[in-house]
Amino acid sequence: MAPYRVLIVDDSPFMRKIFSDLIVKDPQFTIAGTAANGKEAIEAVERLKPDAVTLDLEMPEMNGIDALQSIMKLHPTPVIMLSGISEENTRETIKALQYGAFDFIRKPSGAFSNDIIQVGELLLDKLRIAVLMKRRLPGIELKEPEGQKQPVKKPYKAPTDDNVKKLGEQAPSERKPVLPERKIEPVRKTVQEQQLNRPASSPLHKGRIAAQVQPDVVKPSLPEQSAAKSDPFRHIVAIGTSTGGPRALHEVICSLPAHLPAPVLVVQHMPPKFTKSLAQRLDSFSELQVVEASQGERLQPGVVYIAPGGYHMEMAHDLSGYHIKLTQQAPRNGHRPSVDVLFESLIPFSSLKRHAVIMTGMGSDGAKGLKALVESGAASAIAEAEETCVVYGMPRSAVENGAVKTVLPLQRISSAIAQAVLKSI
Repeated sequence: MAPYRVLIVDDSPFMRKIFSDLIVKDPQFTIAGTAANGKEAIEAVERLKPDAVTLDLEMPEMNGIDALQSIMKLHPTPVIMLSGISEENTRETIKALQYGAFDFIRKPSGAFSNDIIQVGELLLDKLRIAVLMKRRLPGIELKEPEGQKQPVKKPYKAPTDDNVKKLGEQAPSERKPVLPERKIEPVRKTVQEQQLNRPASSPLHKGRIAAQVQPDVVKPSLPEQSAAKSDPFRHIVAIGTSTGGPRALHEVICSLPAHLPAPVLVVQHMPPKFTKSLAQRLDSFSELQVVEASQGERLQPGVVYIAPGGYHMEMAHDLSGYHIKLTQQAPRNGHRPSVDVLFESLIPFSSLKRHAVIMTGMGSDGAKGLKALVESGAASAIAEAEETCVVYGMPRSAVENGAVKTVLPLQRISSAIAQAVLKSI
């Protein structure tokens, strides 16, 4: 079999040489060509028709984001973005993933460090997956928000050092036609209009309340029987995803109704710093509040909490109610945060209606946790259908182990969540 052909795009001749040398270490790959900016990249993709592209973000004449959009429109090709870790780079990387990039890697920090070897191994891993999944590239065409979106959300009050245990510095389209549902458990397709259109004055639309935890103290979780009757919600939604997740999360989170009467907990496999940019990006499009989760903060309905990169996220409970618990225990299934850890943390809280969703991603993270959660009485267990997954790994594992109740194409998941939460409030 002929080796897969990769186009390297970077304005630095040195970096083009570095990445070329890293890629050809694997005999499955050869270098189709190189380009020094976005304009050259578009021309090279058309002329060379590579199997995959590595694309730098910051380049003269045309940057990586603009080049990516043209490539995905004219010649859809698996693209691995090369990103720095600055705040601007992380924001642009999340944008690229939503515009259709298959995945990303962080550029090496130096020419002769161990970082080079690690980056090379990671790049080859992602390229091996990308060239096999090149036919599954569900793109979305996003219209960037102009000014403040409607309806106006109440301002989010960030937790302070006085009431939340502070985390240490973290180390470094057009939509496809809706596909038919494969039913394992019936799910109604629509949500009652009167349930979705709650008035802005509804208590379900209140802003987040800062956690009442003393610095450097995380209160222990209590059994679900001790749940306070005053807890502001009776449903909890948990979502796990990996490769292809930023696009999938945009589709789901940004389609949920503004006054969803449940918190939404999300684990997206992603390094530190990038999860904050992901939360900010989703928040700019969603009618819900979307934030990177903080240690000890109280869960509120209508808020989406993204697990920070490098930390497991769990739901916990104390005498004051439900809150976020972050830990740096060993990775599970090679990941921290882990979807299994999140799903398993919901098991004790059987007094809540628990709704779990597992979407696109490589591997099996989340399958065991979802099965245990279903066995404990979860109300919903949804897997993304193979037809819309970028990588049908995590959902496949969950389906095959019997954890999943319902399989839905991506475009149907948000309505299923809303219907499940709203039907019994």
